[in-house]
Amino acid sequence: MDGSPFPIVRSTLPEAAAERLRTLIIEGTLAPGARLNERELSEQLGVSRTPLREAFRILAGDGLLVQLPNRGAQVVALSAEDARHGFDVMGALEGLAGELAVTRVTDADIEDLRALQAEMETAHAERDLPAYYRVNRAIHDRLNAIAGNPILTHTYRTLNTRLHALRFRSNLNTAKWNQAVAEHRDMIAALAVRDGAALRDMLIRHLRAKQQAVLETMKNEKTLGVV
Repeated sequence: MDGSPFPIVRSTLPEAAAERLRTLIIEGTLAPGARLNERELSEQLGVSRTPLREAFRILAGDGLLVQLPNRGAQVVALSAEDARHGFDVMGALEGLAGELAVTRVTDADIEDLRALQAEMETAHAERDLPAYYRVNRAIHDRLNAIAGNPILTHTYRTLNTRLHALRFRSNLNTAKWNQAVAEHRDMIAALAVRDGAALRDMLIRHLRAKQQAVLETMKNEKTLGVV
């Protein structure tokens, strides 16, 4: 793990620590199956062990960590079957979000999404995967918010939280990453002309492609003994 410090200065220390840990998990610094060292993480994040343990509980509730009796916390490692089932459901959720979003989207929303797309493409051109993925998440979250269905949003966020690390790692394949960027352009174009059926189908195909990329990555890592 990178030993550089990440001091936290926000007032809600457990939530701030949980957010930083979430990023470390998504970006693979804390790998699937990794056992968390409280002393090291306490020093790295600049927090005491009490808020750190509360952060562990927050992430355990999100399904990112498992807390082992008398053995501390460990990053959850999803199986290929977990990933397959999860992306099947995510495709349906994102497709529904797109279909609903076209009935509520405003011109201002579309301009905001285009600005995010431009920011994401800049990160892609610079091969800055962490920055790219942060903006990518913002685009998908914004589309889901525009859909305006709180039950859908809750279900989406709950499941997507567990899949973020896999989605991030799938972009390590350059061809898949390039394809994903192009697909996002097409999604925003469909939203702009209020074509709900087209946007739904694009989002479902996008998640299926992501599912395939994730499963290929997991298979390759298993073959190489990475995980």
